[in-house]
Amino acid sequence: MSETPVQTAGSARASQPRPNAVVAVLALSGITVSLMQTLVIPIVPELPTYLHASASDAAWAVTATLLAAAVATPVAGRLGDMLGKRLMLLVSLVLLVSGSVVAALSDTLVPMIVGRSLQGLAAAVVPLGISIMRDELPPERLAGSTALMSASLGVGGALGLPAAAFIADHYDWHVLFWTSAALGVVAFALVLLLVPESRVRSGGRFDAVGALGLAVGLVSLLLAVSKGADWGWASGTTLGLFALTVVVLLAWGVFELRTDRPLVDLRTTVRRQVLFTNLASIAFGFSMFAMSLVLPQLLQLPTRTGYGLGRSMLTVGLVMAPQGLVMMAFAPISAAVTKARGPKVTLMTGAVIVAAGYGLNIVLMSEVWHLILVSCVIGAGVGFAYGAMPALIMGAVPASETAAANSLNTLMRSIGTSVASAVAGVILAQLTISLGGTTLPSENGFKVVMAIGAGAAVLAFVLASFLPGRRPADTEAAPAPAAPTAESVH
Repeated sequence: MSETPVQTAGSARASQPRPNAVVAVLALSGITVSLMQTLVIPIVPELPTYLHASASDAAWAVTATLLAAAVATPVAGRLGDMLGKRLMLLVSLVLLVSGSVVAALSDTLVPMIVGRSLQGLAAAVVPLGISIMRDELPPERLAGSTALMSASLGVGGALGLPAAAFIADHYDWHVLFWTSAALGVVAFALVLLLVPESRVRSGGRFDAVGALGLAVGLVSLLLAVSKGADWGWASGTTLGLFALTVVVLLAWGVFELRTDRPLVDLRTTVRRQVLFTNLASIAFGFSMFAMSLVLPQLLQLPTRTGYGLGRSMLTVGLVMAPQGLVMMAFAPISAAVTKARGPKVTLMTGAVIVAAGYGLNIVLMSEVWHLILVSCVIGAGVGFAYGAMPALIMGAVPASETAAANSLNTLMRSIGTSVASAVAGVILAQLTISLGGTTLPSENGFKVVMAIGAGAAVLAFVLASFLPGRRPADTEAAPAPAAPTAESVH
């Protein structure tokens, strides 16, 4: 896009942001939104009973969030660049609170799907937060802060699982959503009080046609990927959705290249640094989520299988929780490596660590401590990689496109996790054993998924090797936002 950033006036308070407060509030907001990933996992088996629906229908309470997030992330990013990133962050948090309240008041399927969809519409909080950091923080704080914000995606998911399991075990299931609503209100209030509105805006006209085309293409793709196993991969519905995806996204791409102010600047996205970062993000999203599918099942399967550990959902959450803490702990280390060697090296290092973690998992899977170790190693690798991605993206796009570019990168990770869920589901459904008349995933099935997770990390390493070796100028000496001038006050 060719727009010149528009400087808009803020209050006196906004002109002197407090970096520590800004980082803490934005990270809290990211963690709050990422909690939505794991919020319903402990109650998925009971959802059909709670909502008086069939198991296949109740699954839409999970799928709806995924689809809504895919649509909202690029749209909110573009609107953030145009209208103000803090404004769109606040709108996202309002949607989160609204969805949580609707879900908390639900006892049937339709309002639950509506509530979960509204929660999904808040998914752009993390890329918006990263973009605010670029605009407001001093250069020396940027790498570490964006690494922490990026890691909040995994931190919230990992820490949310034990908390959600505890609440589900001890309280009415509606408390899960009242809790998320309360967290959303706290995050909204803190953003309103402590986070300044970004003064870098692109202005321009919103590409409604582009947004609609991208929404249809993404929903078709993710719907086919997430429901293909239920409908049948060779069914007319699944194949029709894949065909619709190809046709719509091709037409969308042509339209975006011809419009003056596109939702996604495809010319920017094909720059080597942006393109290979996004491709590596898909591979990392796949690799990270593969572990999230394998470890909980290994922990919960009965010990009679010979490889299951027979543990409760609460134990699963406690085993997975250290991963989130490790990701947070490695965010500043990731930033230090990025500052010293550049984000390319950081991303490749993360890929090697994740691949090593899956290798460990193939040989160490018989004790609880084995799985804690594996999740921590993989968490360290993901912390490295997720910290490098915003630096790579922001080093290749102008400030006026930061939110849109970061949102697209977040979307690429989400596509990777969706594909991982589908692939792992197919493998574990094919490689099975029979125990007491019940069909369960086999040990070899889990090992195959782990091997594929390691392969995805190796693929991310290879893709990252094509990135430029220089450090993005943005992360080395990003100019501090200029104070509003008289001409910039509208």
